[in-house]
Amino acid sequence: MAKDIIHDAVKNALLKDNWTVTHAPYIIRVKGVQMYADLGAEKVIAAEKDGQKIVVEIKSFMGDSAISEFHTAVGQYLNYQQALEEQDPIRQLYLAISDDVYDSFFTIPFVQEAVVRHKIKLIICNIQQEVIIKWKI
Repeated sequence: MAKDIIHDAVKNALLKDNWTVTHAPYIIRVKGVQMYADLGAEKVIAAEKDGQKIVVEIKSFMGDSAISEFHTAVGQYLNYQQALEEQDPIRQLYLAISDDVYDSFFTIPFVQEAVVRHKIKLIICNIQQEVIIKWKI
């Protein structure tokens, strides 16, 4: 399984934000299907609260067609979400993208509507600085 070109930068951004990467990749097995999301991570919020657990799918959108890559990303996201509801319902699924891709592609009205319709949670990272800019839920 090949890593996305921004994989390490997103992973480092999560680490800087005090997340512990627990799985790379995060394997999802359900009903005869095995899928691989890029990362699983955990963050302890406070001693009296349960830790947060997430699964992150990372996409650079560096190919020839951003809309084709978006179709693939949405399909993966929906399949992973369905499988996680059964396998590990505590984990929240996120799609990680660069701030450049967010600003140039995810601000297009059709894409914005699809993100809302499909309830896609985003982690927006500055790839050069390896930091999380925004969590969009």
